[in-house]
Amino acid sequence: MDNSTGGTWDSLPVKLTDGILQTLEEVKFTHMTPVQSACIPLFMSNKDVAAEAVTGSGKTLAFVIPIIELLLRREEKLKKMQVGALVVTPTRELALQISEVMALFIQKFPQFTQILLIGGTNPMDDVDKFKDKGANIVIATPGRLEDMFRRKGDGLDLASSVKSLDVLVLDEADRLLDMGFEASLNTILGHLPKQRRTGLFSATQTQELEKLVRAGLRNPVRITVKEKGVAASAAVQKTPSRLCNYYTICRTENKFNNLVAFLRQHKLEKHLIFFSTCACVEYYGRALETLVRKVTVHCIHGKMKSKRNKIFADFRALKSGILVCTDVMARGIDIPDVNWVLQYDPPSSASAFVHRCGRTARIGNQGNALVFLLPMEESYVNFLCINQKCPLQKKVLTGEVLDVLPKVKALSLADRAMFDRGMRAFVSFVQAYAKHECSLIFRLKDLDLALLARGFALLRMPKMPELKGKKFPGFTRTPLDTDSIRYKDKQREKQRQKMLAELKEKVKEPFVKKNFIKNKSWSKTKTKTERRKKRSAKRKRNEGSDVEDEDLQELLEDTRLLKRLKRGQISEEDFEKQVTSETTLQPAAAEEA
Repeated sequence: MDNSTGGTWDSLPVKLTDGILQTLEEVKFTHMTPVQSACIPLFMSNKDVAAEAVTGSGKTLAFVIPIIELLLRREEKLKKMQVGALVVTPTRELALQISEVMALFIQKFPQFTQILLIGGTNPMDDVDKFKDKGANIVIATPGRLEDMFRRKGDGLDLASSVKSLDVLVLDEADRLLDMGFEASLNTILGHLPKQRRTGLFSATQTQELEKLVRAGLRNPVRITVKEKGVAASAAVQKTPSRLCNYYTICRTENKFNNLVAFLRQHKLEKHLIFFSTCACVEYYGRALETLVRKVTVHCIHGKMKSKRNKIFADFRALKSGILVCTDVMARGIDIPDVNWVLQYDPPSSASAFVHRCGRTARIGNQGNALVFLLPMEESYVNFLCINQKCPLQKKVLTGEVLDVLPKVKALSLADRAMFDRGMRAFVSFVQAYAKHECSLIFRLKDLDLALLARGFALLRMPKMPELKGKKFPGFTRTPLDTDSIRYKDKQREKQRQKMLAELKEKVKEPFVKKNFIKNKSWSKTKTKTERRKKRSAKRKRNEGSDVEDEDLQELLEDTRLLKRLKRGQISEEDFEKQVTSETTLQPAAAEEA
């Protein structure tokens, strides 16, 4: 930690409680960071605060300390079920991290209890815990917190508990809005008292955040903490000054080989590797477990539910290792001693690039970040420099780069689960690439999908709309029938074989085309019924006596004569004679019969 950034804790204009100073001394936080020295006095003097500071600048303590101080200074002591402080944050990992820091500081103040409300657990467990132990400090993600407000029927009246609220903190506030929590936040804010202190903490400033500032804060003091030694202008760098930010250019089919070579050269270090989709994390994470030996590899993404908290805790405790992840780990997460942040896939938004980089070089420490780009994506470097004030240096990767793709193919041939992961990863990557925010640089039509499939070590091209009707001469499909690849999991393979057998039986059965009748209006149905009745009557007539047949023949003859009259082939007199002669002949014929 840089000890010269914001002065010592004694230099604050407001005196901190002895219990807090003791904890700071125990954890060896002897000096403040700039964001802490700016925010803590304002918050403690009952001001609303909107703070923007580079990622990794120590924002968590900038609100944890004022929360405890403000609750200690309350005239009326908080009762068991009264909530005095609420911290809302976008991800469960960040909420867990804040909860750990808060727990550390309230050890000296047993009168306060806190509760963590996050997804991935049974909501009723949270309800029971709240009812049993109460909570003066709530740290929560928006979805779970909104759910708790609806639990009055289960015996938890959270709306009444928050009437005593003194402090609200929205951490990573811009991310809360990016992740679509706006409706949840409005619901939550609707339950909270207007007379409160509010703090918004973020690494970037957006228009949506500005709206939230106007709606949720009363005459806020705006704090923008700039990197030391950087001019206070609009061109301020948004990443920590001790972060070395690099990029490297790789060919599509050689990108994964370069990543593996880099990781093998830095085995004793701690890495975060960002991929664009959950499916890519699952696929490449499994591949890295095999290809980078004697290194612990963890995977984490948004679709994981119960496992995420344990994986996060395990990786934090490691001295070296690899965490393969999506942008769920891009914001606010504090993992000790991360040496490299590797961005295998550039993020879908430019602001996420800055936050990803901020997982290293935290609290004044040294750190490195490297993004892997394809040749046609190199203009992204200039875009980041202009748009995000984030300059990058080119890095040429040294050392031997081996072709590991045959080994990845072998993994897919050995286990159908790996084959399935590869297909899903490719499809999800192509779809994510097509939706990239920076569509002038990341264009799907510029991407060679055959080379991309080779880079993914696919055995065959998947079936997807983007590939329909296209040929890929640059991709060689494996000669093996991919349907013959079996799952290593015997139960799963048994289930697959059962499904295949059922499909074969269906093919053997003769296909009978069903006539699907469209629903028609009542009037049309009635007309159809009448026509059917007429046809039935006509059929009965045709099946009747010979006299009826003769009558029909007579009618046809009369019609023929009438047509001849109209064409002028016979006179009216001839017409009458022939008609009358036919009618007189009929009774005679009947009598003879």
